[in-house]
Amino acid sequence: MAFETFEVTTSSRSQMVDITKKVREAVRRAGVREGVCVVYVPHTTAGVTVNESADPAVAQDILEHLEKLVPRGRYRHREGNADAHIKASMMGFSQALPVEGGDLSLGTWQGIFLCEFDGPRRRSAKVAVIPHGR
Repeated sequence: MAFETFEVTTSSRSQMVDITKKVREAVRRAGVREGVCVVYVPHTTAGVTVNESADPAVAQDILEHLEKLVPRGRYRHREGNADAHIKASMMGFSQALPVEGGDLSLGTWQGIFLCEFDGPRRRSAKVAVIPHGR
């Protein structure tokens, strides 16, 4: 199994950063032809998701509708970022993706996004590439 961590700097409170290229590079460096790639974000106010990367309006729509579903406001958690914790939990903290032919097996329009909900911050993403056992 190959394991890498890379940094992502976000520039606003809510943002979806396309990290597909960095994850693809980690898969290629791992040298795994067939297997699984796990992307994990070790934060409680950021998540990771797979969605359309061709049109940036999709990410903006997601962020705007998450804000409508879970607005900033009065919560029991007093740090002022309770909404960010809830949004991150909704998106999830990891994604498992197939590796085929030494590359991520993503759909034509799919990309991998780090989802920031409490920025701007410096985040990390961890990538584990697990070869198919034979």
